[in-house]
Amino acid sequence: MSVEEENLEERKAKILIKLRGYKLIKREKVKDTVSYVVEAPKEGKKKILIWCAPEETVGILTINRMAKAMKEAEIEHGILIASGRYTNAAKQTAKKKRIELLPKTFPVFDIFEHRLVPKHEILTPEEREKVLAQYRVEPYQLPQIKASDPAAKAIGAKPGDILRIIRKSPTAGEHIAYRYVVE
Repeated sequence: MSVEEENLEERKAKILIKLRGYKLIKREKVKDTVSYVVEAPKEGKKKILIWCAPEETVGILTINRMAKAMKEAEIEHGILIASGRYTNAAKQTAKKKRIELLPKTFPVFDIFEHRLVPKHEILTPEEREKVLAQYRVEPYQLPQIKASDPAAKAIGAKPGDILRIIRKSPTAGEHIAYRYVVE
């Protein structure tokens, strides 16, 4: 560990950056708030601001401060990691300002390293069409997974996405299942 103490929110941010395949551009610490500017290669080099807020209760004020920082840095999407809860007003405001709120239950470790958690991936539009044509189904006919599922949250799956879940199988070697992400 470094000279300055790393808190849980920063550990969650590092895990999130790793799991979603983001590329770190810069890290900045202002008072007790740490922010990371990252690039999302999978989403067309889009820049994302990840904010680690130490507040116990996150309200509209924190959301507006983050939105202002995003606007100044010309960043469209943000992710807020807090140790406490979010007020209902903060949740509604965050949705309007394109800020994803990570729950305090988000793990501080890589959940995919556990032997019982299979690999999850979001299908590309081409793969999506191929799978739907192969099985002759509409997305809503696939088994569902909630967007709030820890594995879906970790990889950044949004409602409407289709996930490929690859499990190790003692008889088949590997088993692939598809899930439709719902709210």
